[in-house]
Amino acid sequence: MSGTGEDAAVDAAAVDAVRHARQIALPNVGPAGQARLRRARVLLVGAGGLGSPAALYLAAAGVGHLGLVDPDRVALHNLQRQILHDTADVGRPKVESARDRLRALDPAVDIATYPVRLTAVNALEIARGYDVVVDGSDNLRTRYLTSDACVRLGVPNVFGAVFRFEGQASVLAAPGGVDGRGPCYRCLFPVPPPPGTTPSCEASGVLGVLPGLIGMIQAAETLKLLLGVGEPLVGRLLMVDGLRMEFRTLRVRRDLACAACGVDARRDEPLVDAAVDDPCADDDGGADDGGGDEVTPRELAERLARGDDVQLVDVREAWEYALARLPGARLVPLGTIGSDAVDASRPVVVYCHHGARGRTALERLLAAGVTRVANLAGGIDRWSAEVDPTVPRY
Repeated sequence: MSGTGEDAAVDAAAVDAVRHARQIALPNVGPAGQARLRRARVLLVGAGGLGSPAALYLAAAGVGHLGLVDPDRVALHNLQRQILHDTADVGRPKVESARDRLRALDPAVDIATYPVRLTAVNALEIARGYDVVVDGSDNLRTRYLTSDACVRLGVPNVFGAVFRFEGQASVLAAPGGVDGRGPCYRCLFPVPPPPGTTPSCEASGVLGVLPGLIGMIQAAETLKLLLGVGEPLVGRLLMVDGLRMEFRTLRVRRDLACAACGVDARRDEPLVDAAVDDPCADDDGGADDGGGDEVTPRELAERLARGDDVQLVDVREAWEYALARLPGARLVPLGTIGSDAVDASRPVVVYCHHGARGRTALERLLAAGVTRVANLAGGIDRWSAEVDPTVPRY
């Protein structure tokens, strides 16, 4: 029996050598470097636009253990950029879809899945034991939290972000740089942007190849860190302009007074979630639980079934309205919303795709003096999931 096990191990090693032959041939990698990658552990926060290319290239490179953190399910509108997933995966948890795709690429990769949202309660527990954390999140709250956790654990944070035709990448909270240690995310952005100044992901849009480009850069930086080769982006912020196809590098320094990594920062206190008004936090399927001037889909369905006189106002774009709409809803795109767009004497319910634009419309109508208004929590997507599955999800 032992001989059979030894033969299997030899066969597996031979297959691995063939699989990564072109990489092993590199002078800075070789058999020792490839073995180092096979022992490495990398956590990817997000299995979406950035996490997809990063995970694929890290698995293809032979990184032995990948952790995937993502609470969302695959939606049709993800497929334009989230290349880990296929049409048949729509509705599946992203971590399960990603796990199957990565195992199909290399069955030897060990994959741990965390189908949860990263929070101040679980971040340290999840990230502990990993060599590198790749931040592929799409919201500010998770970016601050990921960076804070990496600072506490002493783990490099490979950061990436995209917006429309632009992208950024850096290696944060890592040894190196002009100060002997690179800055963290809070060194670059100490204070979150004021409420209402950050556009929602669904409204702003992104060219699908941009996350692919930034995600591949994140994968390259991760491999450099694991192999100990080259000059990682420590103390440097790479700026990518996709329209001009220009790359600029800005020197960034660690803030010695930083609340997270500064010389007087407390590292023995519990992590806290950043106080961020983040319109992208729920854009990829995380349902809004309501609260304030919001109505849940079931509550709205009950009101409509009773025959309540409710104005349904769809604040999405015309192309979205053509794809799916609530019965009786009137299209008033967010950019045109105002008191003159509704009958202020009747109750109004505004809605969008996932809730972010609806909240903005609610605030604008309230500011314009319309008092009988509520936002549909979770938008039309949650309505489809909880009330009427015949309404297409996109």
